[in-house]
Amino acid sequence: MYLLTSQKNFQRLNLRQPIFTILALWLFIFAALPGSAYSAERVGYTIGPGDVLEISVWKEESLSREVIVPPDRVITFPLIGDIDIATMTVTDLRQEISKRLQDYVPEATVTVMLRQINSLKAYVIGKVNKPGLFPIDMETTAMQLLAMAGGLNPFAADSKIYILRHENGIMKKIPFDYNEVEKGKNLSQNIVLKRGDVIVVP
Repeated sequence: MYLLTSQKNFQRLNLRQPIFTILALWLFIFAALPGSAYSAERVGYTIGPGDVLEISVWKEESLSREVIVPPDRVITFPLIGDIDIATMTVTDLRQEISKRLQDYVPEATVTVMLRQINSLKAYVIGKVNKPGLFPIDMETTAMQLLAMAGGLNPFAADSKIYILRHENGIMKKIPFDYNEVEKGKNLSQNIVLKRGDVIVVP
């Protein structure tokens, strides 16, 4: 229980937290629905470490297997060896395996299915009620992730939140004003998060 230093703190603790709790519960239920992994394929999801793939070749049971993507994103498949899938989608991988197998299994019919998404995660640190690492999907926004973290605690600097994103070898700092977004202003700040993003709440 936090020591309340003002009426504003009291309202934030008692009014926001139940709303965030309900929203966070809804988000977790949605993420757990069957087929959520397959929706990623439809929007061009890039395969990441820890993801589980099922690869099969029609009429070639010895080539069918389940693969867990390692941290270096290099998988090994019978006959064709190593495949670097660092920038591949499921469709890209299916086409690459089909191409390489032509010398061994002419007109091979390859199927690649994304069984589990384990690499889509983002972080929330600082003055929230439940900081930590959270699973996200292809449409999770900054506001939704803050809800999953239980909302801001009474001492958070609402207007000074920022998102750290590592992109193309560069670390970016993206400002996020919670107060504005909560009031429906400057909603472009409420960006869709990417794998590895860190929301910092000072």
